[in-house]
Amino acid sequence: MADAPTPDPVPQPDAEALKARKRRNLWLGLALGAFVVLVMVVTVIRLTTGTGIAGRM
Repeated sequence: MADAPTPDPVPQPDAEALKARKRRNLWLGLALGAFVVLVMVVTVIRLTTGTGIAGRM
């Protein structure tokens, strides 16, 4: 019975690729955080002004 070929190891990214990935992740995190803050602010404004679900019913 022949041995199965071993898969090639996954190539490791170089320093420039890691730096670019870190930069993209930082911007993605900041955008996600800004979206969460925006949703929270809109929710608080709607709750304090009374234009929530009760205003539509």
